[in-house]
Amino acid sequence: MNVQERDEQWATWMRAAIKGDADAYRHFLGSVAPYLRSMAQRRCRVAGVSEGDAEDIVQEVLLAIHLKRSTWDPARPIGPWIATITRNKFIDALRRRGGRIVVPIDDIAETLGAEEKDDGLSAHEMDLLLSKLNTQHRDIVKSISINGNSIRETATRLELTEGAVRVALHRALKRLAALYRSQAS
Repeated sequence: MNVQERDEQWATWMRAAIKGDADAYRHFLGSVAPYLRSMAQRRCRVAGVSEGDAEDIVQEVLLAIHLKRSTWDPARPIGPWIATITRNKFIDALRRRGGRIVVPIDDIAETLGAEEKDDGLSAHEMDLLLSKLNTQHRDIVKSISINGNSIRETATRLELTEGAVRVALHRALKRLAALYRSQAS
């Protein structure tokens, strides 16, 4: 399968997922995760960052895709949208580590000029949604999504395994999505 066919398949699955097809979303995530992992590992090698950090970047990208999936314009290719999110999460990871950030222009040339769309939630609305989560889920979402901590950092601070944090994060995001949909209707 070439890149264009892959992107078309991803776009098809994402369109169906946005309409509520959980199986299509599962297929999309299952297909995109290895691509993200490969891209994150390559970028970590180029930047001289431990490839162990690549998995945290992949999880952050998957989280961002989940939270921002409504911002993807189905009339536009999905590949550049995913690449932009990945680039931004990689840069965020480098910033957290400190030091100079150098991103090869070849990796981002196709995404230059892409506009960001606002998700429409105010800080107050986000706080209201988060308040409906249990304490642990709220703490995990804030730690990773808002404060930019890694899965590993969050797990260490909360004295949980990284797997437990990932599961709790997934459940919390699923709950937030349901709350947001019920609020929007």
